[in-house]
Amino acid sequence: MSTQELICIGCPMGCNLKVTVSDENEMTVTGNTCPRGEDYAKKELTDPRRIVTSTVCVTGGHLPAVSVKTAADIPKGKIAECMKALKTVTVAAPVKIGQVVLRDVAGTGVDIVATKNIAAVGGQA
Repeated sequence: MSTQELICIGCPMGCNLKVTVSDENEMTVTGNTCPRGEDYAKKELTDPRRIVTSTVCVTGGHLPAVSVKTAADIPKGKIAECMKALKTVTVAAPVKIGQVVLRDVAGTGVDIVATKNIAAVGGQA
């Protein structure tokens, strides 16, 4: 039997979780105040994932870059590969919130989307 302590990032509460894994690999989670805590703990110990946020360059826009994020969480081990791929991306203005700027980042099946409108110089976003 093993025990691990985590701080939940599933909601703003930041619950202190205690995860006990039995010899049969059954997990028991305590300390969570909502169901998301248990889900987070089990996922974190078996398949940790994260939402990635960053920026990419914009050409012809009223701003030189646009904020972006993964449309869903990706495996934690793919974050560096995701960031490397984002360094090569440039989008042309106008850019719309939700616009896909990179498909299937790092082979995860998850797209990178814009999180801000960027108007073209002399135009509308």
